[in-house]
Amino acid sequence: MATESTTGTSHIESPAFDTVQLGLGAMAWGDRSVWQYGRGYTDGDIRQAFLASIEQGVRLIDTAEVYGSGRSERLVGELVRQDGQAVLVATKYFPWPWRLTGVSILSALRGSLDRLGIDAVDLYQIHWPTPLMSPEAMMEAMVSCLRSGMCKAIGVSNFGQADMLRAYSTLSRYSVQLAANQVHYSLLRRQVERDGLLARCKELGIRLIAYSPLEMGLLTGKYGPGKPPPGVRAFRYAGVISKIGPLLNAMTDVGQAHGGKSNAQVALNWLMAKGALPIPGAKTEAQAQENAGALGWSLTEDEVALLDGASEGFG
Repeated sequence: MATESTTGTSHIESPAFDTVQLGLGAMAWGDRSVWQYGRGYTDGDIRQAFLASIEQGVRLIDTAEVYGSGRSERLVGELVRQDGQAVLVATKYFPWPWRLTGVSILSALRGSLDRLGIDAVDLYQIHWPTPLMSPEAMMEAMVSCLRSGMCKAIGVSNFGQADMLRAYSTLSRYSVQLAANQVHYSLLRRQVERDGLLARCKELGIRLIAYSPLEMGLLTGKYGPGKPPPGVRAFRYAGVISKIGPLLNAMTDVGQAHGGKSNAQVALNWLMAKGALPIPGAKTEAQAQENAGALGWSLTEDEVALLDGASEGFG
């Protein structure tokens, strides 16, 4: 069922947030500086990636006002409106130092809705914490966003446990649940396990959304010792590439035990087994199909433990 938008378009009734197992990250959509949007892939490729994701059961798409300088939100909005299927839309407010008031958060959300062309987002998130604005002040503004009807749930991103708890407590005073904390989490980045953030999210009913779950392609098996990724990724992962071979081999073995699942599918399924919601990116139909292959099956406890051991010593 669709509801009429304040921008003159319609917004599709969305599925329940807590039932979503796998999302689609739109960080690369419209990004020319890092992801070569317009050269390596086109709007047509992005559309096919979106349609393939939805067809395979992906029901969350995550964007942000800063992705592609707003182009990502415009692309997401166009695709959601054109396709007409129920999908959760999440976006984020970026706390630039020149707009750190409650009014600026409300204004930023209005800007996002205008670019998306919908009446409300299902999840609105603070993109990063900042020492220039307290979690309490941020959450009070987010409550105003919720009460205005412009968003349906409130989340944070890149919040450590202390800031997350302050946000959670502030929302609780308004009888509002903190819905999500979106953080960097993968087989190569397991800090949220060691510092207790993952466990605290589970305890409080906060969905942990995992971004960069494939580490910019490094966990797909496409790169490794002697096969570095191109561009800045080679420098970013220079200390990892030489050591990643045994982990990739373990992932391949586990995937073979499940009928030939790929390394990427194993990496995503491992996050699901941990209780996280991964949001891998996809710029093409093939990448979207690959990601969706993580759905419909589950690692065993022994396989999770095996991958835990193989990934020890990374971030």
